[in-house]
Amino acid sequence: MMRPVANRLAGIARAFSNPTVAVILRPQTQWSSPSAFQNTRPLSKVSLWPFSAQPRDFSQPNASWSPEMRKVYDQYSALCEVETEGGETKRGPWRKVPSYNRTLKYAKGGVYLSKMVQSKARLFTRSIKEHGAAFEYAAFLNKQEKRCVCVFQSGHLLEGPPGHVHGGAIATMIDSVTGTLAGYLSGVIMTANLSINYRSPIPLGSVVLIHSALERMEGRKIFITCRVTSTDESLLHTEATALFVSINVGHLFGTM
Repeated sequence: MMRPVANRLAGIARAFSNPTVAVILRPQTQWSSPSAFQNTRPLSKVSLWPFSAQPRDFSQPNASWSPEMRKVYDQYSALCEVETEGGETKRGPWRKVPSYNRTLKYAKGGVYLSKMVQSKARLFTRSIKEHGAAFEYAAFLNKQEKRCVCVFQSGHLLEGPPGHVHGGAIATMIDSVTGTLAGYLSGVIMTANLSINYRSPIPLGSVVLIHSALERMEGRKIFITCRVTSTDESLLHTEATALFVSINVGHLFGTM
């Protein structure tokens, strides 16, 4: 029973290792013009599964979002579409990044794959079912500027110092947002280094912006900078730098 499953997973890993097959961390998005994103690694139209399903996007607004959270979310959502002089609507420079409770679900047929590989596993930031209790966030990507901005509202389960967000929760969000940008730039990646300077505490339940931008790329290495600020960007909460390394997905399945 287990051997056929293991053989199938090994085959999936080998297929993902092929640069012509869509990588897990990059959704199958069609860009309207050439960019650095297209040049890093081509997307594929090959499906690994004969069926597909749309997983739940956890970054959609819910009742726990504060008016400030919803306002900033709407501001960035508006940048995803622009109106032309002729009154037509077209895609803007920003894209909203879907957020699932498992990274596997970014792959074609990943909903089913996630049921085969450690089916009880959940992405740390999406493991709490109660809305507003922990990590509430939505990320937006600008492929032209190679930037990612995330609006983040902390819940009561993220307390560190009384009334403020735990430093580990802040680090988790920084890793998630910088990793999102690195993944779109280079495919499957792993965090190699994360250096954080905490400037001012974040009040529990408040809304902040997490800004990440590409600094440079050197071979398999992707260097990202990050700032955590108030929504009006007048207050700097945290600064960070991150190093990610592009890997072969076979390492994740233990087949390489």
